[in-house]
Parts: sequence; structure tokens; C-alpha cells
Amino acid sequence: MGQQEEMDVESLQKSGRRRGNCLDVFLVISVIFLFVAVAAVAVGGSMAVLELRSKLEPARPSIGVEALKLSGDAPDPVYKMQNFAYLEATSSELKTSTMQWAPVAYGAGTSVGNNFLFDAQQNSLKPKKVGNYFMFIDLNLTCTFNCTAGHLSVHIGDKLTCEVELPAVADKTPVSRKCWTVSRIDGQKLLTQMTVPKEGLQYWKLELSSSRFGMFLVD
Repeated sequence: MGQQEEMDVESLQKSGRRRGNCLDVFLVISVIFLFVAVAAVAVGGSMAVLELRSKLEPARPSIGVEALKLSGDAPDPVYKMQNFAYLEATSSELKTSTMQWAPVAYGAGTSVGNNFLFDAQQNSLKPKKVGNYFMFIDLNLTCTFNCTAGHLSVHIGDKLTCEVELPAVADKTPVSRKCWTVSRIDGQKLLTQMTVPKEGLQYWKLELSSSRFGMFLVD
């Protein structure tokens, strides 16, 4: 009987060691699997960020680079300007109307690439290619004297809306608003419509050199 009990105890000890070894192997495999999964997610995320960054960074030409502070690197010198358009405001008056824009000299050409049609008479911008476009607008306003409070709204077609709340101030208090979106454009002609209250926004003005509209093809 004593010998049988000793064999049973020894068997239980060996079985316990086997279970312990299996558990150790399982834990090691689980940790390795978790590490590989996390690494794969990290690599995939990094690749996605780099892909998006590679598309956004080239859109920063030497003109108005502060308008696209998407990264801290220098613009890609091989970027093809035909997929980028950049316009600056030409009228400081705030009124319900189509906003007036103009391209800027850039190298031997202008800031409107060959992928776009800009109509200076209608102040419209039309991308020739169908695709997803990053669009942005910067609105910078200054009070000249005893300005009234009011609401300013700017619509770029039905793709982007930028709302600005102007306070009642008596000094040259600047107000800035930056708006952006990514939207699919399929042959639409984009007009920028400004809307102000019926009573107007007296003594407020739009700063021309820092109020701009731009867009570039993402894919």
C-alpha cells in the first residue's frame, strides 16, 4: 500500500510539472503573439500616417506656407503645382456677395495649377479632375473703429462653411478663423459666398494678404 501511495504522489508531481510547463509555454506564446500584434498595428499606423503625410506635405509651396501648417518639414521640391490652387482676397469689404479672389505669382506662373480653372470674372474655381480635395479657408478681420457685433458666414459651394462671431469692440482687435475639410469634387464650379447681417458689419474689414482660400488634390 505504501509503495502505491508513493507512486501516486510521484505521478501527481510529474503531472503538475507537465501542467506547469504547458502553462509557461502558453504564456510565452501569448506574450509573443501580443507583441507581434501590437508591432503590426504600430507599423500599419505608421505607414498610414506616412502615406497621408506624403500627400499633404507637398502642398506647401513657397507662397502662403503658413496657411498649410500641416508639418514642420520643407516643401517637396518635386511637387507638381498643377494639383494645387491658392487664392487671396482682393476686397476688404464685408457684404453679402460672392467673395473676390485672385491668384498669386508663383515662379514663372501663378498659384493656380493646371488642374484648375479660375474665372476672375465670376470668382469661381473649378477642379478639372474628379477626386477628393483638401480645402481650407483663412479669414482674418480687423476692427477699424467702434465695431458692432455680428455673425459672418462664408460658404464655398456646398463643400465648406466657415462661421465667424465678431464681437463689439472699439479698438483694432483682430479676429481670425480657419476652416478646412476634405470633400469629393466631381466637376463642380466653386463659388465663395459671404453672408452678413442685414444691418451690416460696420467698421469691420477683411485683411487681404492673410485671408485666403486654397485646395489640393488628395487622391
